[in-house]
Amino acid sequence: MRKRHQVLLALSAAIGLSLTPLTASATPSTGVHGEILGQVAFGGKDYVLRQITIDPGGSTGWHFHDGTLYAAVVAGTLSHYRSDCTVDGIYQTGNTLIEPSGSGNIHIGNNSQTTPMVLMVVYVNPTGSPLSEDAAPPNCQLPG
Repeated sequence: MRKRHQVLLALSAAIGLSLTPLTASATPSTGVHGEILGQVAFGGKDYVLRQITIDPGGSTGWHFHDGTLYAAVVAGTLSHYRSDCTVDGIYQTGNTLIEPSGSGNIHIGNNSQTTPMVLMVVYVNPTGSPLSEDAAPPNCQLPG
């Protein structure tokens, strides 16, 4: 019961701080800097709080997650694309997003603005999973 309470506290703190999206090594990421702020394992899951900064012109690279990612934009604007290169969201400061798990949810995020974009992300992954998995670039062209 105590560990469950610790997990809930960690998640509550993460949500209160604003969440961050992940940008672990994708194919390839550019201008992405991440810092793990906290993590806990419980019930077969890893809960990781991470702050991610994407420089102007930077990108996460194409990737997917083995678990679910909950994120909030705390500065700047994130452009987020599906594997068919269509926009699935333009997220500005204060906006939140959820990235579902699995290789069927390949995506990329980028910062096309002139200022850094900062995300707070909580990853809820199967224990021992990487924060993200590289994916081959799709056979399509991103807009812009």
